[in-house]
Amino acid sequence: MLFWIPTLIWASTWHVILYQLDGGVPPIVSVAWRFLFASALLFAVAISRGEAWRIAPRRHAMLAATGIVQYGINYWGVYESERHVPTGLVAVLFSLMVFGNALLGWWAFGQTVSRRFLFAAAGGVVGVVLIFWPEVVATGARPNAGLGLAIGLGAVACACIGNVMTLKLSRQGLPLTSVLAWCMGYAALALHATAAAQGAPLAVGQGPAWWVSLAYLTAFGSVTAFLLYFRYAQRVGPARAAMTGVMIPPIALAVSAALEGWRPDALSLIGIALCVGSVYVATRPAAARAS
Repeated sequence: MLFWIPTLIWASTWHVILYQLDGGVPPIVSVAWRFLFASALLFAVAISRGEAWRIAPRRHAMLAATGIVQYGINYWGVYESERHVPTGLVAVLFSLMVFGNALLGWWAFGQTVSRRFLFAAAGGVVGVVLIFWPEVVATGARPNAGLGLAIGLGAVACACIGNVMTLKLSRQGLPLTSVLAWCMGYAALALHATAAAQGAPLAVGQGPAWWVSLAYLTAFGSVTAFLLYFRYAQRVGPARAAMTGVMIPPIALAVSAALEGWRPDALSLIGIALCVGSVYVATRPAAARAS
C-alpha cells in the first residue's frame, strides 16, 4: 500500500495537471495554491488525530528550508524545465532519483543498498529512457535544451535533498503530518512571494475543471501521496522509496492511452517491461533483506 498508492496517485497527476495549465493561472501560482491548501488540510488531519501540530521555534528554519527545497524549488523547477525540454526527458531525469536518494541515504543515515538493487534500478532507468526515446533524441533540436536539462537536474537534486531533510526531521521525533504541513505551508508562502516578485497576479483559475483538478492534486497528489511515500521511506529507506519514480511513467502512459489517445510502439513496450521487472527485482523480499 505504501508503495503502490503514491505511485498510482502521482502517475494520474501527470494528466490532472493539464487542467491546471488550462486555467489561465501562471503555473507557479497554481503550485502555490496547491501546497497552501495541502498545508491547511494536513494541519486539520494532525489536529483531528490529536497529534502535536505546534513545533518548537528552533525547528522552523529547518522546516522552512525543507519546504522551499522539496515543494518550492523542486516543483517550480519541473515546470520551468518543461518549458525547454520534453516532458519525457524530465521523467527520465526524475527516475535518476533512486541513485541520488541512495547516495544521500548512505551519507545521512548510513543506509546501504545491494548490488542487485542498483542493477535493478539501472534497468528501470533504461526502461524509462526507452519509453520516451523519441522525445529524448529530439531534445537536442530545442534551442534552450541545455538550460532545461540543467534546471531539471537541479529539480531532481532538490527532490533528493528534500527527501533526506524530511526524514531527518521525522527521525528527531517530530510528527510526520505536522512536518509536512509546516513544510508545504512555507513552500506555498515562498512560491506566492516569488510569483508576486515576478509580477504574476494572485489569481485563481476559472471553471470547474481547474478547481476539481486542484482539489485532487491537493488531497491526493500532495497530502495522501506524500504521507504514504514518507511512511514507506521511513521503513525501507529513501533509495527503495524512490523506485516509485521508475514505475510512475508506465502507469501515467496507460492513463494517457485511455484518456489522451497515446499509442505504444515496440520500444516503449520493452521499456515498460523493463520498468515493471526492475521494480519487482528491487522490492521483492529477498532484495529487501540484502539491502
